Amino acid sequence: MDKTPRDSALITDRRHFLGAATAIGAIVATAGHGTAIGVSVANAQTSAGGAARTTATGPVLTRTIGRTNESLPALGLGTFLTFDLLPGRNRDALREVTRTYVHAGVRVIDTSPLYGTSEVSVGGFLSAMGVTDQMFISNKIWSTGNYLADESHALASMEQSKLRLWRDKIDLFHCHSLVNVDAIVPLLRAWKKEGRIRYVGASVHENDYHHILAGLIDKDLVDFIQVNYSIFNRNAEERILRAAMDKGIGVLTNMPLEKGRLHKIVEGRPLPDFARDIGAENWSQFFIKWAMGHPAVTTVLAATSNPDHAAENVGALRGSQPDQSMRQRMARHMETIAGFTNLASMQWYPDKQSMYQGVIRRSQAALRQRMS
Repeated sequence: MDKTPRDSALITDRRHFLGAATAIGAIVATAGHGTAIGVSVANAQTSAGGAARTTATGPVLTRTIGRTNESLPALGLGTFLTFDLLPGRNRDALREVTRTYVHAGVRVIDTSPLYGTSEVSVGGFLSAMGVTDQMFISNKIWSTGNYLADESHALASMEQSKLRLWRDKIDLFHCHSLVNVDAIVPLLRAWKKEGRIRYVGASVHENDYHHILAGLIDKDLVDFIQVNYSIFNRNAEERILRAAMDKGIGVLTNMPLEKGRLHKIVEGRPLPDFARDIGAENWSQFFIKWAMGHPAVTTVLAATSNPDHAAENVGALRGSQPDQSMRQRMARHMETIAGFTNLASMQWYPDKQSMYQGVIRRSQAALRQRMS
């Protein structure tokens, strides 16, 4: 199996482009003994409005991070591309996605100033729900200043993020995609010492940079990492996850659904019978629960702009989780499905290229036109 997915068909990734308050309070306080919205669908994700919703009960699955003693839900909301809309466009679907996640017990949201209008929407939705201060916000930065050790651009970026998200302090700042890592990580560590942020992190979404991320872990330079990890792409297991677990570092994982490509592979296929053993009612939960099942993983970040897909995703936050034997069985099953081993050659979000047309895609299109 190819463990190094590359997305040559679309220049959409971040490195390549530029080089409700009481409800959630009760959920957190009671370790999630509320209900989550799920769907009973045994195929790929349904289209908007097509999901039949059911109710999943039980405690919210949480993980406590050894180094920080922070306890977080095992599912978080990712926002790259999916939350980037052109100003003035209707945001009702994104508002409902956020509401679905929050009411299910999710309180980890990952965003970035590089995600177009994502921060603006996240901040507005959480403020309107009255849950801003109850959320664990994971954010990112990669700029520093006009010269070596100048932090002016970084400070401006942080202040802008605080304004958009309506927070006086951001919980976690990552060095985004390890860009300018030798300057950014020391700066973030200084900010943490000064009380400007709570935790220091570093993020990647490509296998090629795992060795650099591992070096930060080995040197005890970060409290959290964010890494790409899925039932298809298991490269992080080779060193990253083991090292993070040994060091007690928090692990956020991205791309658990491989940007819609996993769903495309299983489109029209029923879940295997053994999926019921882990309470997976749809393919989204099957894939997300697989990632959650690794003992080093703190929170799996699953992104969507579709409220019905959000309802599917949050069902993974409750119920049984797969042990190592079951995870191996799940992976073996996927390896029998035609096209799975060639997933890396597929475009991100197959058949959905027209959906995510925000400021990122607009700027990319303009740049391509200038270069043509």
